[in-house]
Amino acid sequence: MVKSMEITKLSIKEKLVIDVSVRMNNPEDYDFSPRASLDGATMNLFNGNDQSPSASADLDEEQIITAERDRMVELRVKFAVDGMHGVLTNKTKNVRDGPNAKKLAEPRWKTILPL
Repeated sequence: MVKSMEITKLSIKEKLVIDVSVRMNNPEDYDFSPRASLDGATMNLFNGNDQSPSASADLDEEQIITAERDRMVELRVKFAVDGMHGVLTNKTKNVRDGPNAKKLAEPRWKTILPL
């Protein structure tokens, strides 16, 4: 189950892009199905069939026009789990340095949501 959802950034590329930080209760929990709605100048994000919005943000005029024109938004989600690892005390050097380095995996995904 989703513990909290926070809108971190709103931007416009070809369509309205919403960056969201989602905190989950348990690493084995996969119960996340986002929904979006536009109510006047407020963008509301819901999880599943919840009645109250999990996150909301006020849009400016250009963002409202873009969202109403496309009737969809691009949602970029970054997942995290609270209290899973404790406190990191010894940090290692950045292993992504060097010419043949690979990018480390991050718990992120993006999707298109209809309004």
